[in-house]
Amino acid sequence: MQPQAAALKALLDEPRLQVMPGCGDGLGAHLIAEAGFKTGFVSGSSISAMRLAMPDQDMVTFAEMADAVETCIAAAPGVLWLADGDTGHGNALAVQKTIRAYARRGAAAVLIEDKIWPRPLGHGGAKLVVERDAAVLRCRAAVEACREAGILLLARTDARTSRGFDEALARITAFTAEGADILFLDSPQTEAEMRAGIDAAGGKPSLAVTSPAGRHFMPGDAELERIGIKIVVYPQDILAASVHAVRAALAGLKGGAKPPMATPAELATAIRMADYVARDSRWPDPK
Repeated sequence: MQPQAAALKALLDEPRLQVMPGCGDGLGAHLIAEAGFKTGFVSGSSISAMRLAMPDQDMVTFAEMADAVETCIAAAPGVLWLADGDTGHGNALAVQKTIRAYARRGAAAVLIEDKIWPRPLGHGGAKLVVERDAAVLRCRAAVEACREAGILLLARTDARTSRGFDEALARITAFTAEGADILFLDSPQTEAEMRAGIDAAGGKPSLAVTSPAGRHFMPGDAELERIGIKIVVYPQDILAASVHAVRAALAGLKGGAKPPMATPAELATAIRMADYVARDSRWPDPK
């Protein structure tokens, strides 16, 4: 097992909840590390928003995702990163290609989900999923690639919203049996559903997502920890804060009140200017 994966596994063996912020670029990744977080999520929805100004509807390509994963990990190599592998961008071999690519870039774990890819249009962005046997095959391929690469697999099902809770629970049970390391039943509607998903994981860690746009059961962090969730991901808090801050700054440039701004010193710290200058000084121009 790769050192970063072993470190994440050890972290998840601890009794307390791990809070995992999401981001989509190098600056966000570095600020996550600066704030002292041990884990982070390279978020597909944040990447889609920040690169394309579009929702997370399968518009970001594998190449764009892999580039963002590499950028985030390079900007904060001390953080244990969960990389968003989405559906794996194709068939079983494409799933394995995605996982190996992210592992080479330094991911500790990769998320693979059971949604249909590419997402069919005309369904209002619904979370439609592949048939259960196809989802299990996808998970099996992902487990194999993760074992070979020495990283962890987070298996996610989105079946709750389109096929009901019983189907979602059956998929978590199946993914656990296939060897997934971390499980995520998306969109539980009650505490009882969340607890059932945790039970179906058979002692393996379960993940929850807290998002302002979510329409599912989202208790606070203390309650999640009491219920038994081991990781809570906040995929869009940095993105949402960025939208608010940029709009406020632009309003100030149009004559409104200027919002609080980073000082030049604070900005220099955020972009690691001192580190760059120190390395730059080692290579004086011979002229």
